[in-house]
Amino acid sequence: MTDPKCARVLLAAARRDVGALRVMRRAGEVSDEVFGFHVQQAAEKSFKARLALLGETYPLTHNLEALLDLLEDRGAATEPYRRLVDYTPYAVEFRYEGVRAGAESIDRDEALNLVESLLEEVLRQLAGVEET
Repeated sequence: MTDPKCARVLLAAARRDVGALRVMRRAGEVSDEVFGFHVQQAAEKSFKARLALLGETYPLTHNLEALLDLLEDRGAATEPYRRLVDYTPYAVEFRYEGVRAGAESIDRDEALNLVESLLEEVLRQLAGVEET
């Protein structure tokens, strides 16, 4: 059974992460580790909200690939969001250890656009569930 209440809570939290990303997008003093963490968090919460809307209990994990695989197993389209898997290490590993020296910087506009698109899609799905 779908759980729109759980989805609403998760999506409200994802919105806060996206709001932080909007502020940080152009702030040079904000590290990629901090920016990437909020990208990962917005994606994680959105994926978990989608699982809740599908009536699934989501696992307590930060692994975006595992969440996408669960969504795909339930018939959800995941291809547009597979690039977000690269942000999984920002949840814990990079948050504490930092990104390795010489790593390519995050394309902040691309990352923000991708999580905004994901959030908007899941919000539309929530609206569809609540209309029925």
